[in-house]
Order: sequence, then structure tokens, then C-alpha cells
Amino acid sequence: PGRPRPGWAPLLPLLLLLLLVGPARPISFQLPGKARKCLREEIHRDTLVTGEYEITAPPGSSSGPSANLKITDSAGHILYAKEDATKGKFAFTTEDYDMFEACFESKLPVGTGRMPDQLVTLDMKHGVEAKNYEEIAKVEKLKPLEVELRRLEDLSESIVNDFAYMKKREEEMRDTNESTNTRVLYFSIFSMCCLIGLATWQVFYLRRFFKAKKLIE
Repeated sequence: PGRPRPGWAPLLPLLLLLLLVGPARPISFQLPGKARKCLREEIHRDTLVTGEYEITAPPGSSSGPSANLKITDSAGHILYAKEDATKGKFAFTTEDYDMFEACFESKLPVGTGRMPDQLVTLDMKHGVEAKNYEEIAKVEKLKPLEVELRRLEDLSESIVNDFAYMKKREEEMRDTNESTNTRVLYFSIFSMCCLIGLATWQVFYLRRFFKAKKLIE
């Protein structure tokens, strides 16, 4: 009693990995009046990204929360935008590996002096974390164990893809380093040839000069 069944033995490493990864926690920060704060994250291509945000005014504030939210990629394409945002959700799928930026810009209401800091809470998920497995279980009529297996399968696939991407980046960096070393070598050889040619020209020039001045024969 108390020992895992033989059928569960192959799943134990994946279960431990799932427990170690765990769910991502929301990010909270203070947004001063007339200020702009951005959060950046690199995300792989063809990845589902979901998020929930909430902007709350401090206790005792006479005015409600007022801020704009804009999510863009490195090219400036707007993936999500919301003016006078207070609370909501967003979702999009990435087309390529890129750096994505979520910016919150505080707005100062007309007729007020100074707006106190607002509290911004952002819960952004992507990949396996962004999938709604409860909805998948309802649609496909999966049992709880089957749902966990599906989640483990997606998690392992995500990890394999991350390792494959890291290997690809390492190969690209290695090729870049080799190309740079080759160029440096060729440039060094060219510089040495130029220096040798310049030194040889100086010797012949000085020799002709001294002969013209009859300082040497």
C-alpha cells in the first residue's frame, strides 16, 4: 500500500515536471498618473496568447481608474487595444517568433490635479498555460485522467519545441561565429599584406631619395 501502480510509473516524471512548472502568477504594479509602463516578452510562432487585466483606483479616490492598453509586436502592429480600460480579456495567436509588448498608459481626468497611483494586474499566458482544458474536456468528453494526459502531452511537446528552437539558435550563432572568424582572418591577412607592401615601398622610396641626394651609392 502507498506505492504507485506499475501502470503509473512511466507517467511519474511527467507528473513531477508538470508540478514543477506550475501555473504562472499574475503581475501587479503601480501606474502613476500621466505615466506609461510596458511589459515585454518573447513568444514563439503559432502560439496562443491569452490574458486578463484589471485596473483599479486606490481606496478613497474620487475618480475611477483611467488607462489605455495597447499590445503590439516589434513591427508596431496592434494586436489588441482598449481605451479607458478597467477590466477585460484578450487573446491572439502569434504568426512568428517575436518580441511582444503590452503597454499601460495612465490618463489624467479633466479638472483634477494629480491622479494617485493605480493598481494594474496582468495575467498573461501563452502556449499550454493559455489552453482551456476544462472546455476541451467538455467538447471531447474526456475523463479527468485523459485531460491530464492531454495536458502532459502538450507540455512535453512544448518543451521539445523549445529545445529544438534553442538548438537552432545555437547552430545559427555557431555559423555566425565561424563566419566572423573567417572574415577576421581574411582581414588580418589583407592588413599584413598591406603593411608588408607599404614597408617595401618605403624602403625603395627612401633608397631612391638618398641616392638622389648622393648620400648613398
